[in-house]
Amino acid sequence: MNTMKLSLSTRRYTRALLCLFCPLWLGGIAQVVAEGSRVIATGGASMIEGSAGGGIVPWAVINGYGSSDEWSATAMATGVYVDDFTLKVMGASLSYDNRFELSLARQTFDLDTLGGELGQDIVGLKYKLAGELLYTAMPQITLGAQYKKVDDFSLPQAVGARDDWGLDIYVAASKVFFDTVAGRNLLLNATVRATKANQTGLLGFGTEASNDYHFMLEASAALLLTDNLALGIEYRQKPNELGFAREDDWQDIFLAWFIDKHLSVVTAYADLGSIAGFEHQRGWYLSLEGAL
Repeated sequence: MNTMKLSLSTRRYTRALLCLFCPLWLGGIAQVVAEGSRVIATGGASMIEGSAGGGIVPWAVINGYGSSDEWSATAMATGVYVDDFTLKVMGASLSYDNRFELSLARQTFDLDTLGGELGQDIVGLKYKLAGELLYTAMPQITLGAQYKKVDDFSLPQAVGARDDWGLDIYVAASKVFFDTVAGRNLLLNATVRATKANQTGLLGFGTEASNDYHFMLEASAALLLTDNLALGIEYRQKPNELGFAREDDWQDIFLAWFIDKHLSVVTAYADLGSIAGFEHQRGWYLSLEGAL
């Protein structure tokens, strides 16, 4: 009973904060959030866990366009539609000084074929350690953390998960290389994540047999076709710890259109492999982000 009360409290708190953050980019407190002075597209998009990045991989960039002593805010809505499942995400972020980022995300995972749904809340923090995306030889390097809490632990526990919450910790490095491919700029990102999450946490954390962290590699590459249009690929290693079904690595091919500094659209074709025994989960990804 106490666990249920804590879960409901966490969900209400996260939703309340999302309701607070979302009006930022709609202009609710526009006097606090300045027009960002960074170059368009350098804030990336919002990935499925709410942090700045691509679609499935966090990058070293800080969300929004705020530079030194400037604030930025974003809000996003994302859908991933594969053969037997649908992932829906709502999120928001607040960043300062192009160095600190706080993000919130609410994930709902519809079990279209089985029936029912899973869900989790995610609170993310990111801090820029060194380097710059554009202006230094050293890549921009950030340290990030994502606290995750599932809604209902009954199904994850039934398939062998140990805990209903977990903490992912990652280090990401991102760099833009100028005039690299046919005169176009190329962004490369590498991320190392320490995690106990099963299916990013939707199926709980750890197993009865092991509660160890696993170090996973993630990578992204994006070619800037124009100043505000990027074509890229992503790859994300996944732990494979639950005995009842195989968990595959994820990958996607994406197209990101940064219409202006206030609105961006990302679409992708995603291959999520096997999920809960359902093979060949492939389909489409669509994300809209608004920013101040």
